[in-house]
Parts: sequence; structure tokens; C-alpha cells
Amino acid sequence: MELSKILNIPARRLENLSYPATLLLEWYRQNQREMPWRKTETFTPTPYQVWVSEIMLQQTRVEAVRGYYTRFIQQLPDIAALASAPEDQLLKLWQGLGYYNRVRNMQKAAQQVMELYGGALPADYKALQALPGIGAYTAGAIASIAFGIPVPAPDGNVFRVLTRLLGSGASLGDAKVKKALGEVAASMIPPQAPGDFNQALMELGAIVCLPNGAPLCPSCPWKDLCVANRENSWQTIPNLPEKKPRRVEEHTILLLASEGKLLLSRRPAKGLLAGLPEPINLAGFWEKASLSAYVEQLGGKASRLDCLGEATHIFSHVEWRMKGFAAVSPFFEPPPGCFWAGAVQLEDEVSIPSAFRPFFEKVNSLLQQSFA
Repeated sequence: MELSKILNIPARRLENLSYPATLLLEWYRQNQREMPWRKTETFTPTPYQVWVSEIMLQQTRVEAVRGYYTRFIQQLPDIAALASAPEDQLLKLWQGLGYYNRVRNMQKAAQQVMELYGGALPADYKALQALPGIGAYTAGAIASIAFGIPVPAPDGNVFRVLTRLLGSGASLGDAKVKKALGEVAASMIPPQAPGDFNQALMELGAIVCLPNGAPLCPSCPWKDLCVANRENSWQTIPNLPEKKPRRVEEHTILLLASEGKLLLSRRPAKGLLAGLPEPINLAGFWEKASLSAYVEQLGGKASRLDCLGEATHIFSHVEWRMKGFAAVSPFFEPPPGCFWAGAVQLEDEVSIPSAFRPFFEKVNSLLQQSFA
């Protein structure tokens, strides 16, 4: 089927797309944001650095990534270092970024690269896509930016920009529509600057053709070409599938301290926050009396039990509504699957998911109290 029919637009809108590409590149070279992983006159990122930045940027804001990226590259400067890093170090470096399977898959991929490609990422789109955690978008970004291969890197920003440019109201819930938009993006790529073009598309979607709220059309290099701008149809384009409502769960979080240490356990090996350490995390909302009895079941005794307030954390498909408590107990041997962690471990070694951070603001004070 022709692309125009899949996208439900007149075929003429797919003609002469090299002109919009030229305008976009000119705009990008004047307006691109400075980022520690982007090429400049004095710096060219390695393929590894491009890879790390692209994985970090998945579902994460650029401003949030900057510091994480710099620290990660300083501690794990190349693929060999990533492949051999202890998991605790990986998770600590990733702490707060969320979606921890991203970094676990990065390490699996690094180990494969060491074994199959001598420690250098392959300059091949299909070979990149075969590595753990690297899908079509990430493979396209690495291939085009790091190796100059003219392949697209279609993501949500790109889909939004192109559907508005073309005035396509076709549903992005249809895989055929996404594939067609990828082909449109591929047809626009200037052979001499595939990496710049893909970054320009993403940049336009990030800072001009915005995902939430009105696009900044007067600042757009395509304002005179964009069908959605001309027809004022940006409110309905792109045509996104309706999201399923998130499941809501209630949790009681207990910070239990003894002799300057906090009791932690590890989450199940599969599922949400897989394998990560967490404080006592109980399903449902518990009362103080029930919590005191629970501590006794563990082998301790809650000499004090303070309320830490409430917090909400939203994951992709589930929302946690939490009530937090802090307790101090005489020391006891941790039950199976649990361990004690002191202040130094919590700061330097243990990666606590950001979902629990609202309750950790006073953890050092709690640890001090537990010596009494």
C-alpha cells in the first residue's frame, strides 16, 4: 500500500521532502542545545558515548540526564569497563533514572560486544538492533550519529513532528502507520548528515513541536510548510491511541533502624524494580499497632514508631500510593532475604529506587536515634 494511503494524506505531500530537510538542518545548526554527548568543533563522541546517552534519554528528560551521563562515563569510560562492572555499581550509577533494566541490558550488550566484536560497537544497523536493549530507534540513533549510516531513528518526537508536518491524522496505534512514518523519515535523510538530521528531528520535537501544550510554531523552520500549522489542527495531531488507566496500589513503607543501620530487602528478580533493594514494603495501608506486631514477627521490637507522611509514585502502568513510618528497634538478626545497611552503604553502595526517596529525607537522623 502506498505511504500516502496508510497516512491518509494526498500523495503530493510526500514530494520534494529534501527541501524541508535542508531547512531543518539549517535551523538545527543554529539552535541545537549544548549537551556533553554531542559533537562540537573540539569534541567527537565515541560510539559508546552515543549509546550511553541514547539509553539514558529513553523516557527521561535531557536536563535530568546530564549529570548522570557525566558521572557514568567518568566511572565506566568504555565498553570493557561497563561489561565488567559489579551490578551494585551499575545500579548506584543509575539510581534515580528509573527503568533499571536499561542499564542491566546495557551490561549484557557490552558483554556480547566484548565477545563478538572485540569491544567495539558494530557499525551495522541490524547488528546493533540484535544487541540486548537496543531497539529500532536506538539502533538508528547510534548508527546515524556514531557511524554516519543513513537510517532513521523514529521515536515519539519524530512521529509527532512528521504527522503535523504532513497533516496526517492516521492513528499511531497502528504499527503500519509508524512504519510508514519511519520510511518518510528515511526518505528525508541527507546522505552527508544522517546523524545531524535525526538529532534535528528529535530536537524540533523536544523544544518546538511540543508534546504537551501548544507548539511554538513561530520558532519552527517548517512553519510555512506544516499542514497542522496552516490548518490549526495540532490539537488532534498526532492521533494517539487512548491510554489504559493505571492500576492503583496502596503500600505501607517502614524504615526500621537499629544500631545505625536500616533494614532492607530485595525485590523479586522479575517485575517492577526487579532485584533492587527496598525498605520494608507492605501491601495495603497498615495501622501502627499492626506494624509494631509485624516488627516483633521479624524478631525486633519497635520502641518508637513515627509517621513520615504520604507519597505517590507513578510508574508506566501502576501508581503507588504510600504511607511511610519510621521505627527504631534493638538489634536482631535479619530474616532471610533481608540485610542491614549503614549510612555509608546507603550513600555509596546501595541503590534505593526513587519511589522511596520521599521517606528517606530524615533517614540519617533516624539512624542516629537508633544508637540510643
